[in-house]
Amino acid sequence: MSTLSTHVLDISLGRPAQGIKVTLEQGADIIRTGVTDADGRVPEIKAGGPMSAGVYRLRFLVAEYFAGSGRETFYTEITVNFRIGEGEHYHVPLLVSPFGYSTYRGS
Repeated sequence: MSTLSTHVLDISLGRPAQGIKVTLEQGADIIRTGVTDADGRVPEIKAGGPMSAGVYRLRFLVAEYFAGSGRETFYTEITVNFRIGEGEHYHVPLLVSPFGYSTYRGS
């Protein structure tokens, strides 16, 4: 079994992105949901416990986040598809701005 964590950084402001709704999905099933906290992290994703190997998807609903600060954005949501193996920790950060984003496998 493996574990998963994520966080979101708003690189246009240089700080964590608070208030973004995030869902963890596998196939058509929603596994966990949460909202980024003041540190840009989603405690509900990590606290959900161990996960079996497979293909998963993190969906970040960013439109409301940018609208809340009066900023226009090109993206309404950002979806990251990834594969989890057995017995490791996976950290999937999202670096976001209104007109671009990046993600990677962190530690």
